[in-house]
Amino acid sequence: MAKTILVVDDEERLVSLLKAYLTQEGFRVVTADNGRAALFQARQEEPDLIVLDIMMPEMDGYEFMRMNSRERDAPIILLTAKIEESDKVLGLELGADDYVTKPFSPRELTARIRAVLRRAGKTAPEPEILQANDITLNRSGRYVKCGDRFIDLTPSEFDLLATLMSRPGHVFSRLELLDRLQGTAYEGYERTIDVHVRNLRSKIEPSPHLPRYVETVYGTGYRFAAETETEG
Repeated sequence: MAKTILVVDDEERLVSLLKAYLTQEGFRVVTADNGRAALFQARQEEPDLIVLDIMMPEMDGYEFMRMNSRERDAPIILLTAKIEESDKVLGLELGADDYVTKPFSPRELTARIRAVLRRAGKTAPEPEILQANDITLNRSGRYVKCGDRFIDLTPSEFDLLATLMSRPGHVFSRLELLDRLQGTAYEGYERTIDVHVRNLRSKIEPSPHLPRYVETVYGTGYRFAAETETEG
């Protein structure tokens, strides 16, 4: 079932843009243009996450957070043009889970949303051993084997491979992968992932220039091959 995102902002154009983009990304989106309307929507829709502007008419984001916290504990990402540290600290003290400063790209916000939902979600423990094609990855032992051969990977390469192997065939964007490796989408550049992928391929691929495991999906990101063809 699609996660419900409540987007609260008095900028109509921004709300329309975010609704269209997040819907395309697989979320169910409801909106409000001020804090009072947001309280009503939160009660009716019980969103999984709230994207909340601070400066709004009738009721600002801070007051919404004070009132909303009495009724529910949905994670909140603050969305604001204010950049003063005191504003950020106040928002976090009131219970915000993350903070995004305008201007921003919808892709960046989407990565933040996925990261917060992942941290907030009550998911089953990740399997200790991942196996796909002839690659075996042991999380607790922190080792990787390709067939009978052990592969020496850096921590970043190991975490990158573990993420890709956790969902063979699923396309991860560079921003998603950067978030998995570093904990926040802003701590580095998306192209950092290209370097890690290149290094990873040099270690696990029979022919790094013709990868059979870590595939590039142009314009999007990378995936671990769901299946590989065998000769014979």
